[in-house]
Amino acid sequence: MKSIASGGFLIVLAALPAAAPAFAQGAAAGTLSLAALQRDAVDRDPRTRELALQQQQSDLRQRNISAQRLPAVAVEGFAQYQSDVPTAPFTLPNGQPLFSPPKTTFDGHVRVDQRLFDPTVTAQSALERAQLDENQARVRTALYARRQQVNDAFFAAALLQQRAAALDSAIADLEARLRETDARAREGAALPSDAESVEAMLLQRRQDASSVRADRRAALARLSRITGRTIGEANVLVLPETAAAVADARRAPDDLRARPEYAQFSRSRERIAQQQTAETAQELPRLSAFARVGYGRPGLNFISDQFETYSIGGIQLQWSAWTWGAPAREREALVLQQQIVDADQAAFARSLGEAVEGDLADIDQLRDALAADDRIVALRESIDRTTKARLDEGVVTAADYLDRNAELLQARINRAGHEVELAQASARFLTTLGIEVK
Repeated sequence: MKSIASGGFLIVLAALPAAAPAFAQGAAAGTLSLAALQRDAVDRDPRTRELALQQQQSDLRQRNISAQRLPAVAVEGFAQYQSDVPTAPFTLPNGQPLFSPPKTTFDGHVRVDQRLFDPTVTAQSALERAQLDENQARVRTALYARRQQVNDAFFAAALLQQRAAALDSAIADLEARLRETDARAREGAALPSDAESVEAMLLQRRQDASSVRADRRAALARLSRITGRTIGEANVLVLPETAAAVADARRAPDDLRARPEYAQFSRSRERIAQQQTAETAQELPRLSAFARVGYGRPGLNFISDQFETYSIGGIQLQWSAWTWGAPAREREALVLQQQIVDADQAAFARSLGEAVEGDLADIDQLRDALAADDRIVALRESIDRTTKARLDEGVVTAADYLDRNAELLQARINRAGHEVELAQASARFLTTLGIEVK
């Protein structure tokens, strides 16, 4: 079976020698491969910037989380009046109470807290990293869809390119035939109507070629918009070599996990696991040291009515010993979320399997069609040569020759179309499985 070579289009040109001059300038101007255009479409997609932006965003959050390990400094101040204060039960000889705190109090202080043991900080940092990985995996999944868009635009333009090559070959052949028929008509060896028939067919083929080239320009413009690259008529699209990659991939397509969606599912599971760890950390005790320095009336001596400086220091333990089962229920909800991710992955794998089954059927059918096309084109070329010779001998009319020539053109167009369709089905199969098209 004949495979699609990386220079698949050039092979068609070799089979259509008359079309080669029309694309010689294009080959010199540069060829474009599907793989390069796919990379351009992904690299120039505005969403690519999201990867760097998400990294910067996560770095800022990580710095905030790390800052929780540093001493926390707070400044507080207040002034208040209270309607009653405690007084001593004993009185002085003058009848005044032994002490009487002021009803108006003032306080200003600086408090410093330092975490000594807090498992929630490490859990928050790990969860932030997992969320970043999941978000970036989601962006890569969205960007991957651009590859299939490039495939569709690329092969639409490639098919029109092949048709244009086939029409150029037919036009070159008709131009040569018209010159011969005109010469024979002047010599009286052919009827003027024969030359007119050839000329009419030549004009029709030129119209067809003009229409195909206009469609190709539109297809290239769409491809240019998708990839962000300037693509002109002079550029030649080269069909990718996919036979070896398809043969390797079809041995065990269900075992391949190259699609970015699988990485996204994995990152989602990791994020859920880190959330479970963070929920568990909320139930653990936290230990911190604190110090407080202030100035107020009263200070630590609450019976004084003088402004004083004071300081306090110590160790603080925090532990939510009873939470009514809230963290446990949250962890249970996360287990259910993980099962949802598993179900999504199973559904995704099933949809891929269904898609590649259709692609493989198309590939096998098109390979068989190409084998038949080679034989059909060879037979049509033989018939065309024979009819041409009989026309020169005056055995058949120009109309008979033009019918055979049209059949040859259609056979060549069919073969070129099947070649592009085979390359497209192969590229679609590989892209569906997440394998890069070379």
